[in-house]
Amino acid sequence: MPRRQLLTLVPYLARYRRRILLGLLILLFNVAAFAAVPYILKLVFDHLQHGLSPRRLLIYVGWFLAAILLRAGLQYLQRLILISTSRHIEYDIRNDLLQRLTTLSRPWFQRMRTGEIMARATNDLSAVRNMLGPGLMYSANAIVLFVIVLAVMLRLDPRLTLIAFLPAPIVILSVQWFGKRIHDRFERIQSMFAVLATKVEENLAGLRIIRAYAREQSEIAAFDELNREYIRRNLRLVLLSGAFDPLLAALIGLALVLVLWFGGRAVASHQISLGTYVAFNAYMMQMSWPMIAMGWVINLVQRGSASWSRLREIFDQPPEIADAASTDRSLQAVRGEIEFRHLSFSFPGEPPAAPPRLRDLSLRIPAGSSLAVVGPTGAGKSTLASLIPRFYDAPRGALLLDGRPIQDFPLAVLRRSIGLVPQETFLFSDTLRNNIRFGEPAAGDAEVLEAASIAGLAPDLERFPRGLDTLVGERGLTLSGGQKQRVAIARAVLRQPRILILDDALSSVDTVTEESILERLREVMRGRTTLFISHRISTIRHADLIIVLDHGRILESGRHAELIGRAGHYASLYEKQLLEEELQAV
Repeated sequence: MPRRQLLTLVPYLARYRRRILLGLLILLFNVAAFAAVPYILKLVFDHLQHGLSPRRLLIYVGWFLAAILLRAGLQYLQRLILISTSRHIEYDIRNDLLQRLTTLSRPWFQRMRTGEIMARATNDLSAVRNMLGPGLMYSANAIVLFVIVLAVMLRLDPRLTLIAFLPAPIVILSVQWFGKRIHDRFERIQSMFAVLATKVEENLAGLRIIRAYAREQSEIAAFDELNREYIRRNLRLVLLSGAFDPLLAALIGLALVLVLWFGGRAVASHQISLGTYVAFNAYMMQMSWPMIAMGWVINLVQRGSASWSRLREIFDQPPEIADAASTDRSLQAVRGEIEFRHLSFSFPGEPPAAPPRLRDLSLRIPAGSSLAVVGPTGAGKSTLASLIPRFYDAPRGALLLDGRPIQDFPLAVLRRSIGLVPQETFLFSDTLRNNIRFGEPAAGDAEVLEAASIAGLAPDLERFPRGLDTLVGERGLTLSGGQKQRVAIARAVLRQPRILILDDALSSVDTVTEESILERLREVMRGRTTLFISHRISTIRHADLIIVLDHGRILESGRHAELIGRAGHYASLYEKQLLEEELQAV
């Protein structure tokens, strides 16, 4: 991973610098206690050669026990502080990740699959935590132990220390070679996990379609193939990691053989004492821990760095819709006058040769009035509505709010002033109460019931055994299409917005229920700017202004009676719908 990206983790570590420094200080004393054990053995064996009194032996045993008990206590504290700190950092990164995701615009989510996002928010984040927790702790432990033990070994016998480190160049080269390949293979594993997660998410979301078309077996087979590829990639990493650890163990064993041979000869020739020889071998065994830990830590660091690179792709993605330098922070309220001036718009990423979705559209909606937009599928109706809350950005100066470019308003103020009922209703897996008051969490039950009544949901609430406490299931699974739309209308109404946008919000209710809801909505709409989008003439005929949109252009505009009198597109659509209603009645 580029060092520049690794440095982006420093602010997270800096928040807990006191805890980390305390943990590292405890780690230092822990390693010192561990390194003292072989030196106590040296003293015991040296005194054994010249006679060791029971009293002196008891003292050494006491030191030995004290060192072991001290190490046990310090190791517990070290793990408690450093590992728990990594959990706090994981918490912070997860919050920042969600915050970043909420600022990104629709085009980014259209490019990034849900499974890919979930993989990064779970597996990748866990790998980063392991790098910052166990990875940091064990790497610090290995480095400190290596330095202390190396210093003691040099003091005991420099020549024997040099012999012990003859395999070191091979270790360094192996670490570099294996480290890069572990990083690359783990990155490919995480990419494959994202594909696997996407497949699961799509199959669960589209379960009804899969069953309806009897595609269960083919989808299971497709998932099985992806799962096998995921296993294959993991096995390739296991083979690589599995070769790394035995190689280190072999090099450690080679160093021990060299020390045993040359050290044994040195004891036989009285060049070093037996205590020094025993202590040196004990230190060699202790030195094997940093070597073994190195393999594991490198694995953790390479996995964590690969995952952090994938997470940085989200963090480094700038929000396409955001407040700019021209945003006027003094604007904290909206009156609701909307004006389009020669607006032409294409979605980001569309080919330049493709015709724009909206073409040279000019329109003014006075504050407190209602506009209805009707037209065939693909005419640009929902596109027009999505520009007002800035889900997409219109060219500056082409969309005005209260006489100013809409980009002048802080995004939070703008969206707080809008109540939206989208074409595709989304409900959270929660109670009806919490779904209705999603935009106004502090609203009381009386206000929630009033909004539900306006949306025509009151009779349904009486039939639900738990009323407002009824759980609607994932995405409102337990509700009908009409009930979900009415919950969404109640949610928008409860917010009492200055601008109300109803994007085909009554398409799933019958005409009688629709008329009842519209009758109640007229009181809510009074004094608010309202935008209706609908295929039904019955929904929009009372609007102050109606426009007929086709291929991004306004074909007709006027009030219901005026448009009927012109005998144009609107009148033709009206007559067609009247005929359909008569046929249904028959």
